[in-house]
Amino acid sequence: MSETPGAEDKEPEQASPREPSLVDAIAPLVLLAVLIAGSLALFGLDALDGPVQVALVLCVMAAALIAMKNRHDWHGVERAAQGALTSITGALFILLAVGALIGVWNLSGTIPTLVYYGIQILSPSWYYAATALICGVIALSIGSSWTTAGTVGVGLVGVATMLGVSPAITAGAVISGAYLGDKLSPLSETTVLTAQLVGVDLYQHVKRQAWTSIPAFVAAFVAFLVIGLVRGPEVHNPVGKDIELSSLGHIYHITPLNLLPLLLLGFLSIRKTPAPLALTASTLFAGILGAFLQPSVMKDFVGGSSHNPFLGSIKGIWRAMANGFSIHSGIGDIDRLLSRGGMDSMLPTIWLIIGAVTFGALLEEFGLINRLVHPLIRAAKSRGRLYLTVFACAFGLNVVAGDQYIALVLPARVFRLEFARRGLAPTNLSRLAADSGTVTSALVPWNSCGAFMGAVLGVATLSYAPFAIFNWASPALSVLYGITGFRIEKTTAPDPGRSSTEEG
Repeated sequence: MSETPGAEDKEPEQASPREPSLVDAIAPLVLLAVLIAGSLALFGLDALDGPVQVALVLCVMAAALIAMKNRHDWHGVERAAQGALTSITGALFILLAVGALIGVWNLSGTIPTLVYYGIQILSPSWYYAATALICGVIALSIGSSWTTAGTVGVGLVGVATMLGVSPAITAGAVISGAYLGDKLSPLSETTVLTAQLVGVDLYQHVKRQAWTSIPAFVAAFVAFLVIGLVRGPEVHNPVGKDIELSSLGHIYHITPLNLLPLLLLGFLSIRKTPAPLALTASTLFAGILGAFLQPSVMKDFVGGSSHNPFLGSIKGIWRAMANGFSIHSGIGDIDRLLSRGGMDSMLPTIWLIIGAVTFGALLEEFGLINRLVHPLIRAAKSRGRLYLTVFACAFGLNVVAGDQYIALVLPARVFRLEFARRGLAPTNLSRLAADSGTVTSALVPWNSCGAFMGAVLGVATLSYAPFAIFNWASPALSVLYGITGFRIEKTTAPDPGRSSTEEG
C-alpha cells in the first residue's frame, strides 16, 4: 500500500514533453544574435578569443532551460550534448593535427617556399587574377582563409594601392582565392567540421565540393582578367623584389625540396589514409626535413639553449607542434605570416565548435529549430526549393547569428534527415552547407568573418563584397545544381509516404 502514493507522486515528472511554442523557438536565436552582436561591439575581432564562445555557452544554458520548461529532464539535455560531442570527436583530432602541421611547416620552410614561389608569378598586367590565384594556392596549402587574407592578402592590397589598381577589387580577389582554398583544403577546419557533421568522409566531401568550387573560381578568375583589362591602368613597374615577402629567400633556404611534405600529404590523401594519420606523418616528415634544410632557422627558434643539434631539432619540432612557430625577423609581413600554428592555436576554435555544435544539438533534439524550419521544409515540395531553403537558412544565420560555425552547424544537422528521406546522398548536403554557410560569411559586415576581412585588408566589407565573385558564384552554382539535378547523387528511393516531389 505504501508504494502506490510514491508512484502517484512521481507521475507528474513522467508527463509527456510539451511541443515548443514559437516564442520558445525564437528566443534562443534572438539571445544568440544579441550576445554575439554585443561581444563584437565590445571586443571587436578579439571576441573570437573567448567572448563569442561564452555567448554560445550561455545560449546552450538558455536552450536547456527552455527544454526543461517543456518537461524534458536534465539527463535528456546531457544525452543530447554528449551525442553532439561524439559527432565531432574525429574533427577535434584533425584540428589538433592541423595546428601541429602548420607550426612545423612554417619551421621547416614548406609554407615560406610556397609563398616565395607564389609571389614570383605576380604580373601587374593581370594583377587581380594573379592575386586570386596566389591566394587560392596558399589557402589550399595551409587551409585557412583568415591567415591567407591576413598575411599575403594584406601585402597584395598594399601593393595594389602602390600601383594604382583598385584595393576593393584586389580585396575581392584575395577573398575569392582564400575561400577557394578554405573549401577545398583538407586542412581547413570548416571543411573538416562540415564533413563530420553530415557524416561524410573528408576526402569525399572535398571531391564533391570541387564540382562547384572549381567552376566558381574559374568564373571568378576570368572575371578578374576582364576587369583588369577594362578597368586596370597600364602598370609598368614590375612587382617582385619590392615586396617584403621576397625577403623570405634571405631567411630560409628556398628549394623545391621544402615542398616534399606537401607532396607526401597529397599522396597519402589520394591513398585515402585517415586524415589525422596523414597530417601527422606529413608533420613529422617536414620536421625531420627542416632539421637538415633549415638549421639556422631551427637554431634561432630553439634559442640556442641546446648545444646538441639532434636534441635541439627534437625540441624545436616538439615545440612547434605544441605551441606553433614564431619568428622575429623585423619584417612585419613575414612575422605575421609565419608566427602561427601549434595545437594550442586550435583550442579557441575547438571551444567555439563545441559551443556551436552543442547549441545546435539542443535546438534540434528538443524541437526548437524544427518549429521554425519545418514549415519551410514542408513548403519546399521540390528539390530545387529544398536547396533554396538550405541556402536561405545558412545565409540567414550568417546574418542573424554573425558566425559561420552556426551557419554550418544548424543547417547540416537540421536538414540531414530530410535529405536522407528524399533519397539524396549526404554529400549533396555537405557541399550545399559549405557553399551556403562558409563562403557567404565574408559578405556580411557584422559577421565575424566579414568584420575580420574588412579590418585586416583595410577595405570595407560592402566595398569588396561585389568583387568577391567566388563567394557569390559558389552558392549560386550549388543551388543551380539542385534545381537542374546536375551532379546530384542519390542513395535509396525516397520515402513513398512523403508529399513532396523529387524533381527540381
